[in-house]
Amino acid sequence: MMLRLRSIHIHPIKSLGGFAVPQARLTDRGLEHDRRWMLVDANDRFVSQRERPMLACLCTSPGANGFRVRDVRTGDHLDLPWSLADGPTLSCRVWDDTVRTIAAPDAWNAWFRGRTGTYVRLVYMPDDSHRPTDPTYADAITSLSDGFPYLIASMASLDELNRRLHASGTAPVPMDRFRPNLVVEGGTPFQEDAWGTLMIGDVLFRAVKPCSRCVITTTDQRTGERGPEPLRTLATFRRQGHRILFGVNAVAGTLGTITAGDAVVPQA
Repeated sequence: MMLRLRSIHIHPIKSLGGFAVPQARLTDRGLEHDRRWMLVDANDRFVSQRERPMLACLCTSPGANGFRVRDVRTGDHLDLPWSLADGPTLSCRVWDDTVRTIAAPDAWNAWFRGRTGTYVRLVYMPDDSHRPTDPTYADAITSLSDGFPYLIASMASLDELNRRLHASGTAPVPMDRFRPNLVVEGGTPFQEDAWGTLMIGDVLFRAVKPCSRCVITTTDQRTGERGPEPLRTLATFRRQGHRILFGVNAVAGTLGTITAGDAVVPQA
């Protein structure tokens, strides 16, 4: 069966809800507008759903000149621009990386503190701030993602996971639990394990490593509620050492534009 790009997903703010787009432009560090903003704590370290699952309740949607953040619990919203040109410079931590960012205005910070009930600051990664990927896997740069500019997931793999969940009497999970950028449909479960390079439309991607999954996959991306699945079931057949794998991290070998429905042609 021919593989196709089922959907494209952008998350403007790291660890907040994202949205699907019919087409996206590739930049030097990932999809345009993807994970260029993030929240940081009082130590200027990134904040994520790992420790604050309620961030899933802050969803985003695109607008003409920026995007809207909405608290699904109350309906309160904040409109933000795609980028930020001016403001205090702040050195922030994403895992072991130090990233130069621009701090957002106090009024925006106050809105997020009101939603999270704790001290946070919103920061933006400008174009001239470069964060390298792990050179063990790729010579590239990335945005404020966990480590690589693209996460690609397969619907066939999700279908197999949900088949196993159903067999154990557990409700299926949607793909948004895994927060991918690109979702491929067609083919066989966990075909991505064998991918080397793949063409999506006219763009060449290189799969660099399997994606190790964490507790965020157990967080309902609509309510912020957390349970044991699907991580518990994944661990029964997708464990490799101390890692539980789903999806593949990737870099782009060329720039261009991709569109939902594009043909996907993998090569080993």
